[in-house]
Parts: sequence; C-alpha cells; structure tokens
Amino acid sequence: MLPAIPPSSRSITGVAHDLLGSLAGTGEALPPVRSAILAVVDGLGAIQLRGHAGHARRLSAAMTKRDVLSSVFPSTTASALTSLLTGADPGRHGLVGYRVRDPQRGVLVNQLSGWEEAGVDASAWQAEPTVFERTIAQGRPAFAVGLPEYAHSGFSAATLRGAEFHSARSAADRVALAVALAEEHEGALIYCYLPEADKAGHKHGVASADWVAALEDVDAAMPSSLPAGVGMLVTADHGMVDVPKTRHLIVDENSPMQRGVSAIAGEPRMLHVYLEEPERVDEVAAEWIRGTEGAADVLTRDQAVRGGLFGTEVTADAAARAGDLIVPARGVWALYDGAADDQRSQGMIGQHGSLTPEELRVPLLRFGAYTR
Repeated sequence: MLPAIPPSSRSITGVAHDLLGSLAGTGEALPPVRSAILAVVDGLGAIQLRGHAGHARRLSAAMTKRDVLSSVFPSTTASALTSLLTGADPGRHGLVGYRVRDPQRGVLVNQLSGWEEAGVDASAWQAEPTVFERTIAQGRPAFAVGLPEYAHSGFSAATLRGAEFHSARSAADRVALAVALAEEHEGALIYCYLPEADKAGHKHGVASADWVAALEDVDAAMPSSLPAGVGMLVTADHGMVDVPKTRHLIVDENSPMQRGVSAIAGEPRMLHVYLEEPERVDEVAAEWIRGTEGAADVLTRDQAVRGGLFGTEVTADAAARAGDLIVPARGVWALYDGAADDQRSQGMIGQHGSLTPEELRVPLLRFGAYTR
C-alpha cells in the first residue's frame, strides 16, 4: 500500500483562494472584509498547539476541532509555503522538496536558501502566479512582512512576487506592522511570516523549554483586537516531530543502498534518491526496502506520482526534479546520507517532511472580522 496524506476537509492550498474571495466579497468560506492578514507560524502543527495550549492562550482559544488543515507532501517549508502562497500543490508549482536536483544541469538546489548559489531563475523555476500577483491584478495592494534578511532571497522571489516587502526583527513588531498596513490600506492582503517556533524546534525540539518560549512569544504577538473590518487568519506550513538519535538511520558510504546512487537529496524525513542508471530503479528500490525496513517507505517516482503524493497534477518539470526513489520516513525516524557526512543536519532534533499527522496537521485560526 502506498503511504497517503490523511483525509482532511481542507488543504492549505485553499487558503489563498479563500482570502481573495473574502477581499472581493464573493467567497463562501470567509466573510467579506475591508483588508486581510495571513499570518504563518512556521512549524506550528495543530497537534503541537493543542499539546501546549496553556502556553498559547490566544491561539488555542481561537481553535476548535474543525479548525485544522492538511499540509502538502513533502511537509517541508519550501514546498508547503509555496503551496500556501500560490494555492497549488507541489506537483504543479514544482518545489517538490527541500533540496532537489536540477535535471538540466545535474546540480542540487537548496530551494530555501541556495537559489543564488545554484544560479536558479526563481520566476522560471516557480512559474505559478502568487496570491499577491492575483491580488494586484484585482487592483488591490499586497504586502509581505518578514525578517530583513528575507527581503531579496531567491525563495522570496519565487513565493512573494507582487508583494511590497516590509521587515521587522521581532515577532511582535512584525504582527504590529501587518496590522498597521491592513488598517492603512483599504482592500489590502498582508502576509506576515513568523519563523521563531520552527527555528527553536529544529535546534531544541518541540518538547523543549526553548520551543515553548518561542511559542509564547508568538502567542503574545497576536493582537488582542483588530481594526474594524480587518480579518486575520493564522495558520502554519507544517508541524514537527522530535527525532531521537536512536532513530537515526545512516546510509553508510559502504552500504549496499549506496550502489547505483548518484545523489541523495531532500531532507532526513523525506529523501529524494537519484540513480546513476534510472532504468535500474526496481533493483535499487528493493535494496532500499531491505535497508530501511520499518523506518521508511520506499517508492519509485512513478509510484509517488500515480499515488498523488505531490498532488493530482504533476508537471513534467516537477516530476523531473523528484528523485528516482521517494523515501518518506515513518514514525520518528530520520535518514542520513553517510557518504555526505552531514553532521549539521544530524544535530537537528525537531524535523519534518514526511506524512505523520504531527507533520501534516496545521491549525487555521480566525481573528477580527473572520471570527465566527
């Protein structure tokens, strides 16, 4: 049986459509508003929020059982944020993982921070219109609020096209700036990015005091009230699991799993495995199935595409970027390329990218004019 995204009433891919309908006064999911804010708390899964409700009283008070969305696969920032901001699954927008191979040049591209190094043209690599471009096309202003260092990144060029970028250092200042923009600009869409919880989770884990402190800071940044007619949605791109070192599966350079492999990319919770001879995919897949028994699922690219893991529509470009093998981790396992000796990623505690409910389920919280 193929692994699958658990059934959900709604996906994060529908959020952009709903916001545009709300601004136009034509939507069914959200009421009409004067201006709209989309705040994304990177890494905040619905399960983690419920488990730490006492440390996030403003956020958890806005959450009911039905206020949950499903993220996309892979449940990683590059793929999921792009899906949130385009309304398209990874199979359509083409960011099918954290790190993938450019099929034209054979180089690995880090789709969060390696665009410039890899010489990738963001507008060609990610050609789907963003929610900001669609907002501008309707004659409405669009803004993005983030950290200063994200203003000119390749990933921002791929996902924030059409938005006027503003920055602030703290979570509270970013939210306050988003609210001010919403009040000042009639009909505006404002995106506010909050990466604090994700960063703390990767370094310390979601069970740590540091992650709880980051969650408390984000919760305290939420406005106690919003200007009349302003609606705010708070959601996330993915959740997270803590991976103990006892659940590290390292594919040693002498492992039979390395035979015929030209590159291993993706991330520890979801690998893209590229082969020297793609026609030998079944043979190499059998070796990986033996080597990862109980720790991961092993699919060929064709199986993953036919199974709908990357969405119902997969473009030729997206398929070409995916590995010959797709390897999502099970449980709380993480898989590492021993030949690459990536000590930095082995130090991460909180991780994401695979198909567990902890990674896929994210909250959808309503504030201001969106409050039921």
